[in-house]
Amino acid sequence: MTIDANRQFEGHEQEKAKAEGKTTPLWKRWFVRVPATVVGVLLSLAFMASAFFDPSIADGRLHLSPRFSIGAWMADLPHHLLWVIPFAACAAAVLPLRALSWGLALGPRRAPPFRERYHAVAAGAFVHNALPGQLGDLCRAQLAARRHGLPLFEGFGSALVCKLFEFLALIALVGISCLLTTAGAGLHGLDSAVLIAAALFGVLAALSWSLARWTGPLARWLEARGRLPRLRGVLENLGKGLAPIRSLRQSGRLALASLGPVVAPALGYGLALSALGVPNGLLLGPLLLGAITLSQFNVGLPIGVGMYYLSASWAARALGVPDGDAAALALLTHLTTVITHLAVGFVSIVLYRVRLRDFLPSRARRSKAPPDSSTPSTPRELDSMEAEAIP
Repeated sequence: MTIDANRQFEGHEQEKAKAEGKTTPLWKRWFVRVPATVVGVLLSLAFMASAFFDPSIADGRLHLSPRFSIGAWMADLPHHLLWVIPFAACAAAVLPLRALSWGLALGPRRAPPFRERYHAVAAGAFVHNALPGQLGDLCRAQLAARRHGLPLFEGFGSALVCKLFEFLALIALVGISCLLTTAGAGLHGLDSAVLIAAALFGVLAALSWSLARWTGPLARWLEARGRLPRLRGVLENLGKGLAPIRSLRQSGRLALASLGPVVAPALGYGLALSALGVPNGLLLGPLLLGAITLSQFNVGLPIGVGMYYLSASWAARALGVPDGDAAALALLTHLTTVITHLAVGFVSIVLYRVRLRDFLPSRARRSKAPPDSSTPSTPRELDSMEAEAIP
C-alpha cells in the first residue's frame, strides 16, 4: 500500500466518521478547556497586578497596597524611551541571529537560503506573539516545508535543537554573571533554579541524542515490514533534524551560534538596568533574562504574560530598581518585545508574500476535495488496485 493511497483512505475514513456523527461533541471538547482558560487568565491578571500592588493578608483579609503613585508613574513613562529604543533593536536582532543558527543546524546542503530562513523565523515570531499556543517554531518549519521543500519534522527538529542550545547558552550566561557580580545573591532561589535548569538541559540533551540515534533504525525497521508509513516518515525526518546533537563538532558550532540569540536580549535588559541607575547593569542583564525565562515553565495554563510581569518586576526590585521603575521595566520590555516581533514579522509576511495556506498542511486541503467514483473504500481494494497496476 503506497503512502498516498493510505493517506487518501484515511482522509475518507475521517469524512465517513464525521458523516456518521462519530466525532466528539463540541461541548465535551470545551468542557475542560474553558475552565482551565478562565483559571489561567485570572491567575495571569493576579500576577500582572503584583507588579503594581503589594498583596498582604491581615485580619483574615487580602489587602492590596499600591507600590507607587499610579499618576506619577504614568507621567514618568515617556522618560524611559532612552532605553526602550535600544531594547527594541536588541529584540529585533534576535530574529536574524536565530536564522543563522538554524542554518547551521540544518547544514549547508539542506538549509534554505538565509533570506528564506529569516523570513520564516520572522513569520514564526509573528504567529508566536499574535496567537496562543507558542506555535512559532512549528510555523517556521511548515513555511520552510511549503516554500523550500524541507520536510516539516526535519525543520521542526532542527529548530528544537537550536532552542536546546539557546537554553544552554542562557544557563552559561547566568552562571558567568553570578560569578562576575554579587547582585545575584539578591535573587533568592535563582541559583537553585539554574541548577535545576542545568539538570533539565542534561535530560533533554540525552533524550534528543537518543531520538537522533534510534529514530533512523526504527524508521528502517518499519519500512522493511511495510508498517505505519506516515510514522516512518515522521521518525526519519525528525532524526535528520536532531542529527547535529550527535556530532561534537556540530554541537560546539551550534552552541557558539546560539549565544547570539541569547546575548542580544541580555544586552537589551542590561541597557535597561543601566539606564535605571543599577550599578554594573550590563553584567546583570543575563540575570534578569534568566529570571524571566526560567519562570515561563508553567503547566499549560495561559499564564505566561502574568509570569513575565511577576518575574521581571520581582527580579528588577531585587537588583535595586525602585518599585515604579521595576513595574515600568516589566511593562515596557514586554510590550516592546511583542510589538517589535509583530512589526518585523508583518514586514516579512508582506515581503515574502506569506499566505494563510502556507501554514496549513497540504493534506488538509486535499481532504476537502470531493471524492470521485474511483476512490477505494477499504485497504483491501487499495491493495487489489495496486496489484492490477503492476504489469
